[in-house]
Amino acid sequence: VDLQVCTSRNLTCCTKKMEERYQMAAKQDIQQVLQTSSATLKFLISRNAAAFQETFEMLIRLAENYTSTLFCTAYRNMAAEATARVQEFFTDVGLFVFGTDISTEEFVNRFFDTLFPVVYNHVINPGLTDISLEYAECLRTARRDIRPFGNIPKKAIGQMGRSLLSSRTFLQALNLGIEVINTTDHLHLSKDCSRALLRMQYCPHCQGLMMSKPCMGYCLNIVRGCLANTAEIDLHWRGYIQSLEELSSAMSGTHDTEHVLLNFHSLVNDALVQAHNRGPELSEQVKKIRGPPVRKPTQSPGCSFDQNKDNQGLKMFSRDSEETLTNRRKEFISHLRLYRAFYGGLADHLCSNELAAADGLPCWNGEDVIKSYTRRVVGSGIKAQSANPEVKVKGTDPVISRVIDKLKHIIQV
Repeated sequence: VDLQVCTSRNLTCCTKKMEERYQMAAKQDIQQVLQTSSATLKFLISRNAAAFQETFEMLIRLAENYTSTLFCTAYRNMAAEATARVQEFFTDVGLFVFGTDISTEEFVNRFFDTLFPVVYNHVINPGLTDISLEYAECLRTARRDIRPFGNIPKKAIGQMGRSLLSSRTFLQALNLGIEVINTTDHLHLSKDCSRALLRMQYCPHCQGLMMSKPCMGYCLNIVRGCLANTAEIDLHWRGYIQSLEELSSAMSGTHDTEHVLLNFHSLVNDALVQAHNRGPELSEQVKKIRGPPVRKPTQSPGCSFDQNKDNQGLKMFSRDSEETLTNRRKEFISHLRLYRAFYGGLADHLCSNELAAADGLPCWNGEDVIKSYTRRVVGSGIKAQSANPEVKVKGTDPVISRVIDKLKHIIQV
């Protein structure tokens, strides 16, 4: 008499305690099938997020290596000071790509600002000793007015800004994809949904019907009711995959991170050549602004950069055309595209693959085993649930709403 859900006109072997245990089992079962159904999608995204992050890290190291090597081979006398600036610059590149809130324009400018005193000291106006720290600071602040490197810093800002922002957004989008799946894998089930799942999966056991499975229409009503909020992700998930596809296409060619980073050293070389060629003119400009150089009795050390340090790791970075970033992205997107309708078809997938009886077989309708389910079957999503005969759906789930907002935001970005 004290059963809450599995009430029946027939005799029953269930007690209230058993019903409560079945209730817990029904919740665990739905969590389990949700996690199983999303496992390959989640693995696809998380494996690629890790692989792309590792590739970007390797690219940044390789680009830093190329740029430091340039100073060690062509500008040896200023290599020690310059490589410290190079390290700072590529640390900023890494911070930006992996999500720190810094500006590309700012750190590219900072690199050329701090490089100018070094170039002035060794290339434009070399002396037997180094310029004083105060004089170097004056040169650093004057770099943007004097423009010793011509248009190169502006060009670097344009290239870095666009390519690094694309890579950063790509990584953020992949991490958001994982967050969306984790959220829907651990749904909060309403009381009404939990009871409906119990009635569908375990109440037949109370009548000794251990082998009967729910009718397809009955299963769809219950699971579409329980996943009504999740189905609302569908439109935004499709938009998310399409945006990733568009971003991936836009990242190739001259805006490819690989191309921009690995050619940065040649931009720096162009900047140094330009400063060298304009040496006398720049020297005059500096004298007008700051007076003649003030020197201190020290001498810059030679090249201290260890070129062999990273070579082992970098040899592993395959430059094989099959393995370029563009090809890896294309392959990933083509696999991801297969999951465009994942959220729209989730309830149907669970019923047809896991939960419901096959067509034509006797099935459970919540009260009895019958030949076929006769009640109305509703569609997916919140609006359709007002006519659901099996589950009452009240309003939107704030957790799902937050995930939808994040998807809208990344699509916008």
